[in-house]
Amino acid sequence: MEDLQQNISIKYWAEDDQPREKLMLKGKAALSDAELIAILIGSGSRNESAVELSKRILKSVDNNLNALGKLGHKQLMAFKGIGDAKAVTIAAAMELGRRRREEDAPDLKKITSSKAVFEIMQPLIGELPHEEFWIIYLNNSNKVIYKTQLSKGGLTGTVVDVRLVYKTALEHNAVGIILVHNHPSGTLIASDADKQVTRQLKTAGMALDIKVLDHVIVTEHSYMSFADEGIL
Repeated sequence: MEDLQQNISIKYWAEDDQPREKLMLKGKAALSDAELIAILIGSGSRNESAVELSKRILKSVDNNLNALGKLGHKQLMAFKGIGDAKAVTIAAAMELGRRRREEDAPDLKKITSSKAVFEIMQPLIGELPHEEFWIIYLNNSNKVIYKTQLSKGGLTGTVVDVRLVYKTALEHNAVGIILVHNHPSGTLIASDADKQVTRQLKTAGMALDIKVLDHVIVTEHSYMSFADEGIL
C-alpha cells in the first residue's frame, strides 16, 4: 500500500525532483537519457526545468550519447543554464562511461580476427578527434601481452621510431605485432602514409623474426584491416 501511495504521489513532486525519486522507486533502467542527465546537473533555471534543459542538450546532438561525450567544456557551457560546474559534471560522467567500456574490452585475449582488434581498440581511440597510432604486441599464442601508443596527431610527416617498437617487442618477448590507428574523419581508406609505415615496420621486423600480422584502421563504428583486404 505504501509503494502504491509513493507511485501515485510522484506526479505531484517538482519536475526537477522526479528523476531522482523515479530512480529510487523504479531503478536506473526506468529513466530516459534526459532524466539521467537531469540528475547530473541537479537543477534548471526559472524558465526551464533540468529535464527540459537536458532534452535540449540531447536534441542538439540528435539524442546521440556518443556525440554528447565529444562535446568540449566550452561547447557544453554554450547552453543557457549550463555553468562551469554542470559542464564539468557532464564531462566527467561521459568519461566514466567511456572508461567503463574500455575496461569491458577484451584484455589479454587471443586475437583470432580483425574484429577482435577493433573491440579492443575502439574504446581507446575510436572516438578521438585526433589520430593516434598504437602497437599491439602478441605472444606465440596470438594473445595480447602489451599495447602502447606509438604516436599522436597523424601519420603524415610522423617519424616512426622503429627501434623503440621492436625494443618493446623484445622486452615483452613478443613474436608478432598489430598496427592500429584511428581515422577521426570516419573514412576507411588506407592512405599512402598508412601503407608506408606498414612496409617500414614489416621490413624491420623480418630481421628479428617478429611479424607484422595486421594493420587495422579504426573509426567510431567500423574498421578496415590490411590483412583482410590483402594489402598487408
